[in-house]
Amino acid sequence: MLQKARFLPAVLMMSIIFLLSHQPGDELELPFFIPHLDKIGHFIVYGLLAFACLHGLRPFRHAKIPLVWLNLGVVGFCCLYGISDEFHQTFIDGRTASVLDLLADTVGATAAVTSASLWWRKKTTKQGDMNAYL
Repeated sequence: MLQKARFLPAVLMMSIIFLLSHQPGDELELPFFIPHLDKIGHFIVYGLLAFACLHGLRPFRHAKIPLVWLNLGVVGFCCLYGISDEFHQTFIDGRTASVLDLLADTVGATAAVTSASLWWRKKTTKQGDMNAYL
């Protein structure tokens, strides 16, 4: 039960993304003085989703699954969720699917996974336990 609870932050982030995507286009008021604000939002939200997924998968870091495969799985999952999010938006009034939004989603998830891996590598190297990283 405790292992499943580790995924609650990811489920929460996915719910927030879904609710934001479900807003009709005329209800979204983004400041026009900041160019590409929505792309920055996509980058941040999907980065947070990737961190939440990594949190859920933390017990598997010491399993026989290479860390690189866990990281690629998280980025792939976030990308697939981004695709489903863009598809979902095609059914909402005033909203459309955007490849650039999907790109921002994927780049945000990749940045989060990369920064988490670098942090973990630095932490395990300091402790002298590089095998825990690999």
